[in-house]
This record gives sequence, structure tokens and C-alpha cells, in this order.
Amino acid sequence: MAELEKDIERALGRMVKRRGGLCLKWVCPGWSGVPDRIVLLPGGRIIFVELKRRGGRVSPMQSWWKTTLFKLGFRHIYIWTKTDIDILEGELELLGVAK
Repeated sequence: MAELEKDIERALGRMVKRRGGLCLKWVCPGWSGVPDRIVLLPGGRIIFVELKRRGGRVSPMQSWWKTTLFKLGFRHIYIWTKTDIDILEGELELLGVAK
């Protein structure tokens, strides 16, 4: 059975909380395609996250946001599965982000 986006979103929130961070929903009236979540982590790390269900698609505006945020020096990732969350957590572990 395919993972639901809401279940992936909850799993991301739990992982970020374990790491001592905040996983904030980003609602930006008038700006379509903004990432779903802003992840704030210890040490001043910020990651913009777009959650996608398996088989979903990335819209042109979502691609524009990824490129724009990258050019500004921010990290932007797509999370499609709970495995993607595990990979992100492994990266955070390597960076020494609190657990």
C-alpha cells in the first residue's frame, strides 16, 4: 500500500522534533508553489521541504522555488517516502545535529 502524504508529513515532524528542531507548515498567500514545510534545526540550519506522494509530480512553480531557494543559499529537498526521511536523518546525524 502506498504511503499517504499526511503519514510522511507526520514522520518528518517526529524526526525533526527528535533532532531538537521545528517543522513548520509554510503558507504564503499570493505565492503559489512554496514548499510545504520549513525545517529549522539546531545550529541555524534551515531546510525547505516539499512533500510529494509517490507518483505525484513536481509543478513548474515548485521547480522554480527549488531553483530560487538554492540560488539564495538554502537547501530544498523533495520527500517522497519515509525512506527519504531516514536518509535525511542519516545526513543530519553525520552533521552532528542533536538527537
